[in-house]
Amino acid sequence: MIIRLHRLSLPLQHEFRIARGAITAQNSLVVELELDGFTGFGETTENSYYGRTFESMTESIEKCRSLLSGYQFGPPEELWDQLFEVIPDDMFALSAIDLAVHDLCGKQAHRHTFDMLGLQWQDIPESSYTIGIDSIETMRAKLAEQPDWSIYKIKLGTSHDVDIVKQLREVTNSRFRVDANCGWSVEETIENSKALRELGVEFIEQPLPATATDADLRQIYEESVLPIVADESCQVEADVAACHNRFHGVNVKLCKCGGITPAVRMLQQAKQLEMKTMVGCMIESSIGISGAAQLLPLLDYADLDGAVLLSEDPAVGVQVTNGVVTLSDQFGNGGRFRDSAL
Repeated sequence: MIIRLHRLSLPLQHEFRIARGAITAQNSLVVELELDGFTGFGETTENSYYGRTFESMTESIEKCRSLLSGYQFGPPEELWDQLFEVIPDDMFALSAIDLAVHDLCGKQAHRHTFDMLGLQWQDIPESSYTIGIDSIETMRAKLAEQPDWSIYKIKLGTSHDVDIVKQLREVTNSRFRVDANCGWSVEETIENSKALRELGVEFIEQPLPATATDADLRQIYEESVLPIVADESCQVEADVAACHNRFHGVNVKLCKCGGITPAVRMLQQAKQLEMKTMVGCMIESSIGISGAAQLLPLLDYADLDGAVLLSEDPAVGVQVTNGVVTLSDQFGNGGRFRDSAL
């Protein structure tokens, strides 16, 4: 097994702002695994909120090098268990490896990863397009630049959130979803839900901090007139059960849970608990998006616009066009570097 790491800086089309900060470029780490003529790619991103840097993730991956060097196309979930024993505290690094292993195995078997997982490519939800926090004029302009999406995810967490949605509603009749990124109180969540429902909002993502009390979570679960979907409160497998009867759905992100292997288990558990299922993304290239897209058959909602937000994508793979997701013609996850990017 040959292991290569690629550090990327991905420039964005626009400054991307959420309730806790803003960026103009996203740092990304791609793991490339080569075995018997097949190559698999996986991606993860730096994240200051979760304390993940190039250096910390590279150090974690290096700890796994000897284990990976002996790998011979076994079930990815078995390798994941072994990797977890080595780096149990770095899901971001583990996710990149897991995506690369799934990609590698799919290519060796000449099958798409979703097929390897026993899933069928049918009833695939469309992705939303994210509008980051900015002046209302700029947010309206960003929406007008992408007029053909049927679903928009609006980042909130300001003192005038309802007015933002009112102003954006004047621009489009498409469905809205809102993400407060832990920026609201219990009272704001309940009151905002009433106004937002009238404005055609489908659900609210993570209004309260991940540290919110159980009583607060149960109160908004019961009193919000819109469904509440967990993001920061649902990071790893154990969190799904903890979110039951506190959230109406969960947003699973591969880099936070450790990759495709645990994400499948989380989504299946959420379905068993009759919760809505969603997979989101970071701002990342088509390598990461292509991996996450393999889980679409398990989802009610999708937020896979990360590569669309880039001014230049160094990779190709699964395509997200106005929300419609089209598979790559490559097996595995389907993502790879453009020839010009190498």
